[in-house]
Amino acid sequence: MTDTEFARLRMLPDPDSLPALRREHVVSRPASGLADDSAPARILLLYGSLRERSFSRLAVEEAARLLRLFGAETRIFDPSDLPLPDQVKGDDHPAVHELRALSNWSEGQVWCSPERHGAITGLMKAQIDHLPLELRGMRPTQGRTLALMQVSGGSQSFNAVNSMRLLGRWMRMFTIPNQSSIAMAYKEFDEAGRMRPSAYYDRIVDVMEELVRFTVLLRPHAAQLVDRYSERKETADRATPDLAAAATGSA
Repeated sequence: MTDTEFARLRMLPDPDSLPALRREHVVSRPASGLADDSAPARILLLYGSLRERSFSRLAVEEAARLLRLFGAETRIFDPSDLPLPDQVKGDDHPAVHELRALSNWSEGQVWCSPERHGAITGLMKAQIDHLPLELRGMRPTQGRTLALMQVSGGSQSFNAVNSMRLLGRWMRMFTIPNQSSIAMAYKEFDEAGRMRPSAYYDRIVDVMEELVRFTVLLRPHAAQLVDRYSERKETADRATPDLAAAATGSA
């Protein structure tokens, strides 16, 4: 699967520019020694605002640059034409298809939402709601790692990341312990949309390091960790004809 197959990937501006990072303290391969990290970790990043100057998008872009530095392959989904769940019959819309394909592609994800009325935005929830637990034998979120971030216009809170942590568990994802919450986000980004050096930026570095570590660490075991009796039974039942119904002629 190549990027040319997708029309809704945001291009990452200045992908190798990290002015707020103190490179002398960087571990370029944070997962080294945990498992085989020769293949890049595949990370999908989602943000929760369509504003022209969207701080959740800018935070996601900073995260993507760091993930690239740590050897990951990143894709940022652009939700600008994503319909609401159930707005289109059968959710048969190109943006929905792309989002689900990107989730299937990913090994890990980053979700970043503004805090709005003490919770995540409707756009962030819509993206998550378009990711089913199961679709034609595929499970777009199960077994993926997940890192959570939020941006706030006021003082620091954790309402959005707490909400997403519940959603991540519901989506059967391995949500990493660390998280990022950026208070008064309008003060933390310069006119070019780059994050200023701060403890908030340092926390994003920490979170992305941890995400890469957990993704690589779980990679050899992800399928086994989410292997469930109920799903094996369901799969077998789908593949086995109903002999009783066939015998009565009702099949």
